[in-house]
Amino acid sequence: MPAQLMPEKTFARVHSMGKETTSPSFTKRLEGKVAIVTGGARGIGEATVRLFAKHGAKVVIADVEDILGNTLANMLSPSSSVTYVHCDVTSEDDIKNLIDSTMAKFGHLDILFNNAGVLGSQSSQKKRIVNFDPDEFDCVMSVNVRGAALGMKHAARVMIPQSHGCIISTSSVAGVLGGLGPHTYTASKHAIVGLTKNVACELGRYGIRVNCISPFGVATSMLVNAWSHSDDEEEGEMNIGLPSEKEVEKIEEFVTSLGNLKGTTLKAKDIAEAALYLASDESRYVSGHNLVVDGGVTTSRNCVGL
Repeated sequence: MPAQLMPEKTFARVHSMGKETTSPSFTKRLEGKVAIVTGGARGIGEATVRLFAKHGAKVVIADVEDILGNTLANMLSPSSSVTYVHCDVTSEDDIKNLIDSTMAKFGHLDILFNNAGVLGSQSSQKKRIVNFDPDEFDCVMSVNVRGAALGMKHAARVMIPQSHGCIISTSSVAGVLGGLGPHTYTASKHAIVGLTKNVACELGRYGIRVNCISPFGVATSMLVNAWSHSDDEEEGEMNIGLPSEKEVEKIEEFVTSLGNLKGTTLKAKDIAEAALYLASDESRYVSGHNLVVDGGVTTSRNCVGL
């Protein structure tokens, strides 16, 4: 949308000394709300934590990466409106503690973003169904699906008495179409879409909205390392450090080449913006929805001559 057509109250910006600052007319879309973001220490989660905090939410970062999580919380909020809680989403005790500690600190919970997830093996050999690894399947499903379900369970426990709330989960384009990810990852993301729709059916009567987001490939460190070093896994050489700028650009170029929508590059902030919409009152009548952020990939892959 051209800048001159954007609502001034919502999108007004002033620039000073080369830095973008928020003008006094900027509307904080999550003012007064309390949000939890799992997998919030890096990648899409980090981008969402930053954006939610910018829009006035009190945010709890939930992750297993304690150093990154605490550093981000301290950087964003010396006043403790952004905090960190260690949480392994596969552990119901950890999820219960996350929800209970948030309620104890802030008194209510408005938004849960189930974002924590793992990719599983990306190696060319392990992607094949004849090499299906049941142990890896259990691991991926435990994080991606069990983690989301436990989050929904304990968020619902405190949101039902409030008669309002918003639950968002991260799925994937691999949860929309086949052929866009390894079998195990694809199964887990399809499960999240189905779980979202089912839980939305149940919780709507309590004023609780349940939605999910299905991104195309975002060049987070997890994805870049997985794709750039996938074949190294066979020998236990998987790189888990920060990828180089060149590696990030290579993955972004590859993803962009597959997209139907040209002229833009998918970033973690784009998924955070989708989460912001679903978390805000602007989507107050949206529930049971899978918001696909993919540049048209899932609607155009089979088009011929268009």
